[in-house]
Amino acid sequence: MDTVSLYGPGDEYLRIVEDAFDAAVHARGNQLTVTGAPAEVALVERLLDELVAIVRTGQGLTAETVERSIGMLRTETQERPAEVLSLNILSNRGRTIRPKTLNQKKYVDAIDQNTIVFGIGPAGTGKTYLAMAKAVQALQAKEITRIILTRPAVEAGERLGYLPGTLSEKIDPYLRPLYDALHDMLDPETIPKLLTSGTIEIAPLAYMRGRTLQDAFIILDEAQNTTPEQMKMFLTRLGFGSQIVVTGDVSQVDLPSGQKSGLRVVRDILADVKDIHFATLTSSDVVRHKLVGRIVAAYDAFENESAPAAGQVEHERRRPR
Repeated sequence: MDTVSLYGPGDEYLRIVEDAFDAAVHARGNQLTVTGAPAEVALVERLLDELVAIVRTGQGLTAETVERSIGMLRTETQERPAEVLSLNILSNRGRTIRPKTLNQKKYVDAIDQNTIVFGIGPAGTGKTYLAMAKAVQALQAKEITRIILTRPAVEAGERLGYLPGTLSEKIDPYLRPLYDALHDMLDPETIPKLLTSGTIEIAPLAYMRGRTLQDAFIILDEAQNTTPEQMKMFLTRLGFGSQIVVTGDVSQVDLPSGQKSGLRVVRDILADVKDIHFATLTSSDVVRHKLVGRIVAAYDAFENESAPAAGQVEHERRRPR
């Protein structure tokens, strides 16, 4: 094996390992020596075995891959980092879509094993992107005959009417992220044909009312902006041979003040229903710029610290004088 593939340019990956563990890693040619506390040395040895396994798959290592492998080993999971990070969901134009964290792999596995899956987590955790990759995979394998992608247009009854253009042009900004993801997964020239034929349908949630969706992979994105009534309406569209993935972030609700989010209440209603799974992704699963994960974690910590104080203020307000 080429040692640069394992060590990284200028031994970059080895330095990441040394920074993460209470151990020293010395490289001399093809030989690595690890010294330090026995428990740490054992973890480093396990990590190196995983990194070698990843390199042998042909995908190569990156600093991010090394850091994510370290994170998985630190959680003491039974899952091997090499198995998580080498799971190919979809390949297109030389690019392969894979889960990048343990929770992402559990989410993908849940989609394989359940008819309805809820992917709940902050922005950048791949919940919609991975669901769409699974949908395209199912279409290519002829497991379903069409893909339906939908989002609530939360301003449809308000400011949307002031935008120029036809209804389709007004709604397009809400659906644009779904088109962008499709262009990563399919050859761009085939997408208009698939949309024209109805093999792929991208539409606002309101267009789902009154329909029964058969033999389809259906994704509801931004589900935190549904009302409980809309959520019930959507879930009951499920037809034979179909599968549903619902994604959303309960910390980013854009509904008018006083309206409940359907995504916030649905877990209490359906948690014990067989063949429905709730997958939770966190700031540690953010796969955008590293700073995004830190921003999400900081906001979560701030809101958790602020919640008791807000409750205390409310209590004091109600205290009889």
